[in-house]
Amino acid sequence: MQTGKPDWWDEARDFLLKDPILSPIVEKYPNESLFGKGDVFSTLVRSIVGQQISVLAADSIWNRLVEMVGSIVPNQIIQFSPEELASCGLTKSKASYIHGIATNSETFLSPNWVELDDYQVNKHLTSFRGIGPWTSEMIQIFALLRPDIFSIGDIGLINAVKKLVPQATTKEDVLQISKTWAPYRTAACWYLWRMLDPVPVEY
Repeated sequence: MQTGKPDWWDEARDFLLKDPILSPIVEKYPNESLFGKGDVFSTLVRSIVGQQISVLAADSIWNRLVEMVGSIVPNQIIQFSPEELASCGLTKSKASYIHGIATNSETFLSPNWVELDDYQVNKHLTSFRGIGPWTSEMIQIFALLRPDIFSIGDIGLINAVKKLVPQATTKEDVLQISKTWAPYRTAACWYLWRMLDPVPVEY
């Protein structure tokens, strides 16, 4: 599994520099990129922690979880009950999802990811309780470094596109605009998030 800067990043950057909407954003961050840690389980947990809450709140809960559990690996997670995990600030359902997938981690981590296309990866991930499209997309972006993922369920991305293109008033409008960034929509997501946040988004 790739780690660090994706091997397709420079090509994606050159491609998006030609885009009239995104090029001014891309130019602002010449030496930054998506950075993959190659850790599907940790990215999964961080994504579940971050579901439907602010980046600030998610960071706070994540830090408490790391402090309690230590390394975010299945064997460490299952040393604690869902109730203990929830004491870090997680909802009961999120704690249950994380604990459940940790318990079933062998199946969860079983695919040879490079052999699966995006559709197959998504089908596998969303077969687990607690993983919907957004969480699956975060795993594909931040752990698997898939180059062409756009998360239409991410409110930050929708707001960023609407800021750049005020006439984009619906999700469908945003989705149409995102198609012009294929086959490098993952990089487009990263730059759109970067535009909104003082530090790069990480999962």
